[in-house]
Amino acid sequence: VQLVESGGGLVPSGGSLRLSCAASGFTFTTYIMNWYRQLPGKEREWVAAIGSSDHNTDYADSVKGRFTISRDNAKNTLYLQINSLKPEDTAIYYCNTRLGWAEYWGQGTQVTVSS
Repeated sequence: VQLVESGGGLVPSGGSLRLSCAASGFTFTTYIMNWYRQLPGKEREWVAAIGSSDHNTDYADSVKGRFTISRDNAKNTLYLQINSLKPEDTAIYYCNTRLGWAEYWGQGTQVTVSS
């Protein structure tokens, strides 16, 4: 299983980014996918999830209305659209999935929002 995030960077407050997570080594279409983030000096926190086939989504209260999770099963890719970025969104963003008892993480992509 391999998860590779990309799309992070330095953006001004109010800007937007689209993060991507390329998945391989498992049947992507079968599994729920998640985005997490780790703010400086904080524990990693769950951000959003998307269902495998129904594409139902769920979000942490702190990001509702600004973050949109989506997936392209044909490309085995997970996305996170982040709008109206705030300095407090500065974090490393990770994609995640659980296959049975095993949990997998990407290496993360850094998002830095300047005020």
